[in-house]
Formats: sequence, structure tokens, C-alpha cells
Amino acid sequence: MTTQEIAQTLVKLCSDGKFYEAIETLYSNDIVSMEAGAPPGGSRESKGLDAVKAKPSGGARITKFHSTLVEGPLVAGAHFAVTFKMEVTFKPQAKRFQMEEVAFTKSPTAKIVYEEFFYNM
Repeated sequence: MTTQEIAQTLVKLCSDGKFYEAIETLYSNDIVSMEAGAPPGGSRESKGLDAVKAKPSGGARITKFHSTLVEGPLVAGAHFAVTFKMEVTFKPQAKRFQMEEVAFTKSPTAKIVYEEFFYNM
């Protein structure tokens, strides 16, 4: 797949709420993922597909998604950006809030090899 095709597929899957399917089908086994912040004592960086799947912010385990609007992609060579506007509940605190996130992604081959998130909550 081209970077454009990967980006469009990511937007489609995430728009449909299929975040784990996006990870399973589009991410390299050697993915590096950088969060905007880290939990106390934790790291912003996750390396490898298993580590990305296990991230504490990882979807349905601790977060309930009420709505997600995915915009983009904006593609430039092997890189692309996607924006997410979400309403979620953080299950451990039963706290519902809205957040906006920008994901910058690198896909020089047929898989996503790097992603970095920037967000406000």
C-alpha cells in the first residue's frame, strides 16, 4: 500500500471505531509510538506492536468512546497527519470529557513505523 492508501485506511477504520483492527493491519511489528505525556514513572515511548497494544491509554480497557470524529489525512511523502475529536469516559475515575488529538505518522513502506500524538483534554 502507498502512504496515501495506508492513511485513508487508518481514517476509515478509526472512523468506524475499529482502532485495534487498524493497529493489527496497518502497524509494523517494529512500530515506535510516542504519547504526548507519560503516566507517573512511565515512558512516553512504546516500542513494538505488543507494547503499542498494551499501552495504558489503550482503548476499551480503560476508556469508553462515546463519539469519534476523524479528519484527514494530510499526506506529505512518507508522512501523514490525522486529527481526532473524541468524547470519552476514563473508566477508573468515571470521568467523561472531550479531547482533541493530532497524530503524526510515518509510513515509508507498507506499514506504519512511527506515530506521535499531541493532544489537549
